[in-house]
Amino acid sequence: MLATCNRIELYADVDKFHAGVAELSTLLAHHSGVGLEELTPYLYVHYEDRAVHHLFSVACGLDSMVVGEGQILGQIKDALALGQELHTAGRLLNDLFQQALRVGKRAHSETGIDKAGQSLVTFGLEQLADGRPVTDWAAGKRALVIGAGSMSSLAAATLARAGVAHVAVANRTLERAERLAQILTEPGAPGVAGFTASAVEMAAVPAELALADVVVSCTGATGLVLTVDAVREALTGRTGTLDLLDLAMPRDIDAAVHRLADAGARLVDIETLAEASADAPMAADVDQVRTIVSDEVAAFGAAQRAAHITPTVVALRTMAADVVAGEMTRLNGRLPDLDDKQRAEITQTVRRVVDKLLHAPTVRVKELASTPGGAGYADALRELFDLDPQAVAAVSRADTRADRHTTAREPA
Repeated sequence: MLATCNRIELYADVDKFHAGVAELSTLLAHHSGVGLEELTPYLYVHYEDRAVHHLFSVACGLDSMVVGEGQILGQIKDALALGQELHTAGRLLNDLFQQALRVGKRAHSETGIDKAGQSLVTFGLEQLADGRPVTDWAAGKRALVIGAGSMSSLAAATLARAGVAHVAVANRTLERAERLAQILTEPGAPGVAGFTASAVEMAAVPAELALADVVVSCTGATGLVLTVDAVREALTGRTGTLDLLDLAMPRDIDAAVHRLADAGARLVDIETLAEASADAPMAADVDQVRTIVSDEVAAFGAAQRAAHITPTVVALRTMAADVVAGEMTRLNGRLPDLDDKQRAEITQTVRRVVDKLLHAPTVRVKELASTPGGAGYADALRELFDLDPQAVAAVSRADTRADRHTTAREPA
């Protein structure tokens, strides 16, 4: 499961596509508390190579609200680590996510996509700064951060580094707000000289709102955290502007606050960031990253198709070894007077002959298997050598047990 600021995605190995989609959709509906019929229009589904292409694009920041945003790589890494910890990521998903991380790093190192790779927090603050250096805009201000999760923590640290004088952290769980405030003021924390931080309960938000110069909100609330009336009340008697950054999905701050611009409120939300990012001059870098993604998707598909042939090749070589063993047993019965040296030499000669006969077809079938449609070569090999399907399946099961995960076939 990959969770970012604006998405929740499930990557699954499934035996049957439609049944897999139905089960995952039902799970999402159950855990979100939203009826399946209501939820379905908001879902998207990608299958096999399209699923791989989507994840690689996500890893490169092509599917982010801010194109090139690099924070997504850490979120993908966390998603993989959790899957490994819970033993829910089998070989296919491990390979997929490991390569996604490599593709993302490659995109940032080989192109200029990371010029737009600021986190949503940084990009949002730059929009509020409206062309001024963020440090000049933030210097000496009082900030209110609503929420104490990873994004809110990043926002608080970024504000402290930018030079605000004080950050008040509000959260439904006061202990988490207190912990974040403590971290912000520990030795070595990013705040400027004289920086302070405090924790407040959610009930104190209206009072803090009246004192704040800048507000960043990113909670998991299902309803609005700041209504237009609350913001209007906070503007009463104010001489300066109140800058608000809403990074929550769904939104924390009423969109109607945009209408309070003349009264001194400036709201930047996810929609604003998406529009601002769309105007960024990075078309050449985006095209270059898309080429990288396409090449890496092809490489991943080839590697997976080649791996698909391995159980068949192993089963063929196992069958050949059994034939050699059987023939040597028969020879030992017919020529009991052979000494150990003669018997070992004959055994080695027969094995070499078998290996040489199998070498070319097994190498070639692996090469062919890596091409589109190459899975059919494994079927042909099984048919030509009359391999027991159960023997091939046993190799796959052995690999699965060795990985301590479930091996499956289709990323969706």
